[in-house]
Amino acid sequence: VQLQASGGGLVQPGGSLRLSCAASGSILSIHVMGWYRQAPGKQRELVATITSRGSTSYADSVKVRFTISRDNAKNTVYLQMNSLKPEDTAVYYCNSEGWTTLGAKYDSWGQGTLVTVSS
Repeated sequence: VQLQASGGGLVQPGGSLRLSCAASGSILSIHVMGWYRQAPGKQRELVATITSRGSTSYADSVKVRFTISRDNAKNTVYLQMNSLKPEDTAVYYCNSEGWTTLGAKYDSWGQGTLVTVSS
């Protein structure tokens, strides 16, 4: 299963960005999709996740400002980021867990997309 992320870039503080991540391959079902981020010199951290039933969870630092959503028909997850702060600067990675058509469980990561919040 492959994940292709897009939508990163440079934005001023207070601005918005929308990330997208599409999963492709021999997918039978997707249980959960999510976004993680890794800032320079820091460990990768959870940003937000969403299950196939639409249940969401967020890191405290992004609650209210970020919204995760998914299009099950397109196997795509989105992350709408508003009121961005310089501390949101990081490489954002998408993740997906589920089952393949071969009956195997998968846990895949996208290539990462850089988000830079700076004036």
